[in-house]
Amino acid sequence: MTRQAIFVSLLVLTCFPPARAENWPGWRGPRGDGSSQETTLPLEWDVATGKNIVWKMPLPGEGHSSPIVWNEYLFVTSCLTETGERVLWCLNRETGTQLWRRTVFDGPLESIHALNSRASGTPATDGKLIFVAFMRTDGKLISAPNVSGERDITRGEMIVAAYDFQGNQRWLVRPGEFISAHGFCSCPLLFEDLVIVNGDHDGDSYIVALDQATGSERWRRKRDYGIRSYVTPLIRVADGRTQMVFSGSKQIISLDPRDGSLHWKFEGPTEQAVASMVYDGRLFYMACGFPDYFVVALRPNGHGDVTDSSAAWTSTSARCYVPSPVVVDHFLLVPDDRGTANCFDTRTGERLWLGRIGTGFSASLVHAQGLVYFVAQDGRVTIVRPGPTLQMIATNDLGENVSASPAISHGCLFLRGERTLFCIGQR
Repeated sequence: MTRQAIFVSLLVLTCFPPARAENWPGWRGPRGDGSSQETTLPLEWDVATGKNIVWKMPLPGEGHSSPIVWNEYLFVTSCLTETGERVLWCLNRETGTQLWRRTVFDGPLESIHALNSRASGTPATDGKLIFVAFMRTDGKLISAPNVSGERDITRGEMIVAAYDFQGNQRWLVRPGEFISAHGFCSCPLLFEDLVIVNGDHDGDSYIVALDQATGSERWRRKRDYGIRSYVTPLIRVADGRTQMVFSGSKQIISLDPRDGSLHWKFEGPTEQAVASMVYDGRLFYMACGFPDYFVVALRPNGHGDVTDSSAAWTSTSARCYVPSPVVVDHFLLVPDDRGTANCFDTRTGERLWLGRIGTGFSASLVHAQGLVYFVAQDGRVTIVRPGPTLQMIATNDLGENVSASPAISHGCLFLRGERTLFCIGQR
């Protein structure tokens, strides 16, 4: 082996250490809660000098979906607004080079909120297939339901598709209509042999489970209220039951992911939700809402309507709507859309501290090696150590706006900016 080959081999091993490496197969990672077991993430990086920047690649089109990682593959979606193509990209995780791209469909652009995109749903993979979800519209306008001011929007339908690792489309289905003045976002959730998608919208809302191999419908549950929400469910074994828990559409609900049957429901506490819930082995935590803002801790052992019995504590002091929280030890960290961070004691519900650490947050939190990563909309990433007081460990600037949530895999932090996909890792 030449001296140059030895150097390249050592460089790859340093940037992508095999110890404790894990994949990031879908929204919020392998456990669906933003947690990572990686132990070698850098605390500092610099885009201008290249410090701890393993690679950076321009990513054509728009999109707020997160990248996902499976071994040497990285997948991410975008919308090419010039052509109307909704695209799935496959990159080499170690180098960022493109392996293939596939157009899921092309068509008119749907109307969206200024803070949304036309590729906001994070894909998911089981290591065999990649599952994506988009909204397709014919471009016809309707009067927007459930908005404060009258305006026209496009109506459409949900598209869910599956691709293999060579880029071959295995199936494409249309589970149902989707109407929202804010546009579309639904992240496929994998459980056993099912792919589950949330169809909460301003119409006949539903949550539906599809067969991973064929796309055929396995079960469907009609939602009690037809209100738009964008929550990806969290699945945990709690109280001896497999529970799929999510908020939004005027209630927090727990379903059996195998058949969609109801475990329990908690009415309210508000109308709409975006953030996913988290669980610490004792309580489920919801932190989000519109028009009213709540942080709620729920016991998992209820049956039927638990509105009056399951809340361990409730707070209205954090104004979080879009980004999802994390729970580390007995600390619940909640990002505020406007740029502040909150830390609650999960045992009592007391807010331990409130601090401004960014211009605003759309990205959900992630945590690794005992530290939490807050990614602000202007691209500044603040690393915080959870505790009774605010401890900011480091702040790094990507140099461009960020709306997508981070991914952590194989010793690296993957961040999607407005124009660029970054791989950040220790060299």
